[in-house]
Amino acid sequence: MAKPKEDFNWESFDTKGFGSGYDAKKRAELEALYEGTITQVNEKEVVKGTVVGITDRDVILNIGFKSDGLVPLSEFRDVEDLKVGQEVEVFVEDQEDAQGQLILSRRKAKIVQAWSNIQKALDNDIVIEGIVKRRTKGGLILDIYGVEAFLPGSQIDVKPIRDFDVFVGKKMEVKVVKINYTNDNVVVSHKVLIEKDIEKQKAEILNNLEKGQVLEGVIKNMTNFGVFIDLGGVDGLLHITDISWGRINHPEEVLKLDQKVNVVVLDFDDEKKRISLGMKQLTSHPWDSLPETIQVGSKVKGKIVNVADYGAFLEILAGVEGLIHVSEMSWSQHLRNPQDFIKVGDELEAVVLTLDREERKMSLGIKQLTEDPWTKQDVLTKYAVGSKHSGVVRNLTNFGLFIELEEGIDGLVHVSDLSWTKKIKHPSEFVKVGDKLDVVVLELDAENRRLALGHKQLEENPWNTFETIFTVGSAHKATIIQKNDKGAVLELPYGIEGFSSAKNLVKQDGKTAEVGESLDFKVLEFSKDEKRIVLSHTRVHSAAEQAEEAKEVKKTAKAKAPAKASLPEVEKSTLGDLEALSDLKKQMNKDEATAEKKAKAKKKEDGE
Repeated sequence: MAKPKEDFNWESFDTKGFGSGYDAKKRAELEALYEGTITQVNEKEVVKGTVVGITDRDVILNIGFKSDGLVPLSEFRDVEDLKVGQEVEVFVEDQEDAQGQLILSRRKAKIVQAWSNIQKALDNDIVIEGIVKRRTKGGLILDIYGVEAFLPGSQIDVKPIRDFDVFVGKKMEVKVVKINYTNDNVVVSHKVLIEKDIEKQKAEILNNLEKGQVLEGVIKNMTNFGVFIDLGGVDGLLHITDISWGRINHPEEVLKLDQKVNVVVLDFDDEKKRISLGMKQLTSHPWDSLPETIQVGSKVKGKIVNVADYGAFLEILAGVEGLIHVSEMSWSQHLRNPQDFIKVGDELEAVVLTLDREERKMSLGIKQLTEDPWTKQDVLTKYAVGSKHSGVVRNLTNFGLFIELEEGIDGLVHVSDLSWTKKIKHPSEFVKVGDKLDVVVLELDAENRRLALGHKQLEENPWNTFETIFTVGSAHKATIIQKNDKGAVLELPYGIEGFSSAKNLVKQDGKTAEVGESLDFKVLEFSKDEKRIVLSHTRVHSAAEQAEEAKEVKKTAKAKAPAKASLPEVEKSTLGDLEALSDLKKQMNKDEATAEKKAKAKKKEDGE
């Protein structure tokens, strides 16, 4: 409504028309009376109004304006038994719409008032109450004065909350910690209300804390290395090794979240406020109740609780374990990884090898449950020298290989006993681990658990035959298989190998023979004991050397021949006839002795 002009000249107004008959005094009274009935109203403000009427659709409100306002009846659903004359707060949306109607809203009035109250709570650190409407990702949604506020899960309590649904529909006191008007976002916290009380409790607990003190707590968090226990405002760590005397892999095997437990204080740090707790210490150690009937040599049963590279631990009672070293698992000397033999959870029987109750240590053995194969009565006859066997190659070394003939019975095959004909530098050139190999027993030492085995001895020594084939001076076809600066390795018939020096590899055209070439070679040297054959290709094609050789042989034979009569006999002999050559040598030696004897006699006569 337009405000009347203060400078309006009533005196100059036509006295015969409107307002005639009013003097200045009367006019002042009327103005005062009029101003008392009209209230100054601004849009977008919250004002109080009085219910003057209720229809099926609207509530009629008088806010002291020139006209009454209407509010939808639906906005009063939360008001029970609404009556005429009742005062309510409303929001002025429009003083006069197109129809000249005053537009009011109770819903918006509540929102404006709610935000005002929320801001006031933040500014003055006031505790307010809200109702949990629903849970959402990461927390809860609260209704505060009709405005939705977010309560993060981390701000619900000082301990982790795992089930948010239990709070839905319940009232909760909170403090406003953040307002974002741009997004109409309000963040509240319930945790801050209890932190002050917790700090007091924490200080009181720490002041009275002592080692050995037994406390009651609630498990609030669980990890693979232990559990955190709420002691009433102070957290303590119960390490997994202090939960039980027995071995466990995870705390969840014996404990649960929110479980009440009794613990003992093992240690604490005032500065860092760290508290170490124990549970197993509340009971006696299982070693103290270990039956006296368990002694060295006793058989015990248990379950494997851990497997390491060096052995496995057998738990015979909760908290009482014994070590089964890898060397005590089998009579075999080739068990290297216990996991190939034993697994966690296996139930086994073992023999007590050592027992120290004071140190709480015990060593166990499994192989002792079976007879030592080296102490069996038939071991001397079963593995007698010359007996033949088949075994599995278990290990290779530079000097030979080890064969397992049966579990616990191993033998060594030296590299020199693998082949009669091939020069083997390393056993890997002949076999590999896991192969089966036939062997013969060469030596047996049962007392020291030693067996010397051979593979080549399964066949006769071919060098006795080679001695008659590869005679000095005989020629044979050979192939060069290896070569270096000193010479070459040759492959001869029957799989035998020979050697030729570099100078004896020169061919007739002056070039040196190469790897892969097959040529004729003459035997220069043969040694059965050393299993060595030295050959030359050059000697085969060198005519000059052959002639010189023949000349030297002829000269030697002529000088040593005693008479012509014996020559036909010599000529009748063949070079291959070893007996004839032997007789010829004897005759020549006899003739030389006779000639020397005659020469000495003549010299004596001349001297006389």
